[in-house]
Amino acid sequence: MITVDKLIEIGSYLTLIHHIKGRIRVRVSPKIKEQSGNISLEDIEDIPNKINGIKKIKINKVIGSITIEYDNSIFPDKLWKDMINQENLEEIAEILNKLTKEVV
Repeated sequence: MITVDKLIEIGSYLTLIHHIKGRIRVRVSPKIKEQSGNISLEDIEDIPNKINGIKKIKINKVIGSITIEYDNSIFPDKLWKDMINQENLEEIAEILNKLTKEVV
């Protein structure tokens, strides 16, 4: 289950680099390694298999960025802006939990 606290934690490490409809690129602070030792690169790359509407995730370890390709009809631009700005997190958590695929 995705919680508001988890969104706050994750969002605190992200800075928007570029965003167009269907694709967002964020810089990830290196400090995330210190705090989120239980999240691996494989966990991040596997997100498209766990959340409907996320098509692809590409990690660039050299520059510390993540590019997410997504379905804009499921994840409108405002949702991403709110997550980066740490706004409306209860609504975002609810949406994400509804979109989470059941893992068999």
